[in-house]
Amino acid sequence: MRLSLAAPRPARESVVPMINVVFLLLIFFLIGARLAPPDPIEVHPPEATSDRPPEGIEALLIAADGTLAYRDARDEAVYPALAEAPREGPLTVRADRAVDGAAVARVLARLAAEGVTPVELVAAAR
Repeated sequence: MRLSLAAPRPARESVVPMINVVFLLLIFFLIGARLAPPDPIEVHPPEATSDRPPEGIEALLIAADGTLAYRDARDEAVYPALAEAPREGPLTVRADRAVDGAAVARVLARLAAEGVTPVELVAAAR
């Protein structure tokens, strides 16, 4: 009596190496990404054309109603916080497009009086 043996099945490819690669890519992008906390107040800067990104990392925000925000400090408390904070590069000032230009000028004058220099104004790119 002859028994026929079933043809051997081809070996299935393991998905474990693919899962490993996906997790390694996930870890790479999470470590490589710069995670920043959200801005404390909403600011819509005016539009301008520029090919140069802002140099400063730290930002002083000026809202449409004139509210100032720097990290956890608000309004008049931002000036002592800025004077004490160590910074690399210039301070970035992001003012809302609806804020009065005279208010921005007063803030810049006060920053100069407090010794916070250099400062750069930032606009949204078109």
